[in-house]
Amino acid sequence: MNNFTSDKLLDSLFDGVYFVDRNRRITYWNTAAERISGYSKTEMTGSCCYNNLLRHIDTDGRELCLDGCPLSATILDGNVREAAVFLHHKLGHRVPVSVRTSPVRDDDGSIIGAVEIFNDNSNSMQILHEYERLKQEAYLDALTGIGNRRYGEMTLSTRMYDLRTHDIPFGILFMDIDHFKNFNDRFGHKTGDDVLVMVAKSISFSLRKMDVVARWGGEEFVVILPGATWVIVRAVAERIRILIENSFILADEKKQNVTVSVGGTMSRTDDDLETVISRADALMYLSKSAGRNRVSVDEGY
Repeated sequence: MNNFTSDKLLDSLFDGVYFVDRNRRITYWNTAAERISGYSKTEMTGSCCYNNLLRHIDTDGRELCLDGCPLSATILDGNVREAAVFLHHKLGHRVPVSVRTSPVRDDDGSIIGAVEIFNDNSNSMQILHEYERLKQEAYLDALTGIGNRRYGEMTLSTRMYDLRTHDIPFGILFMDIDHFKNFNDRFGHKTGDDVLVMVAKSISFSLRKMDVVARWGGEEFVVILPGATWVIVRAVAERIRILIENSFILADEKKQNVTVSVGGTMSRTDDDLETVISRADALMYLSKSAGRNRVSVDEGY
């Protein structure tokens, strides 16, 4: 196959392709490489990749052309390498690309350079971002930013599995904002929303890293405490209650205090999702009937 035919073949590829010699000087730059990078054959052929025109960076922001260049490493050891990086487009923006480097050898098997094949990964990145966005919409409460009921139920199912298969217990807190209807009736739904956001954030800031909070519905919240003990259940519940009790929102230019009633329980070996939630819910209502702004935990079981 003559050079003309080889060039035509490489120019017909959708992937960007370029060759470098042992000094990392670019000897060939195909049409797709022009399209993906914005740099023409004339600009790139004869330049060295370490001149840093493409300025490949990894996800940590490390400039690979200066430190950790896969082409340079492939020339040295002859190994094929693959990586997901971001190249610098001629217009200034970053383009996510998947790159693959391979050695180029002469008839004697000596390495005389390397080839890099790269393709635009933008669509894949957009799909991932869209997936993350949809996942957030599916599992996050739009108002408060914490997990929604679906996320809470999913997490509970996972904890139930751990309990049954690995004997790992967990604690549950069920809480309800006291006199929440009064906030909506007196100050309007905007103030009611402010109360919900304040409570959700206060709960979140009270938890350990492995704990999960979800808005169960309306003004109800559920907290899941993996690997908890009775001591942890009561301590976390009291911390949440106290923190919310000592917080407030402004309505009609006055401080309006908010409190919650909390019920707490530990998982049992015969529990399912419904029984453990029902038990914590019943304990929450015990706190309500005892005067609100209280924690009730069934430690006697």
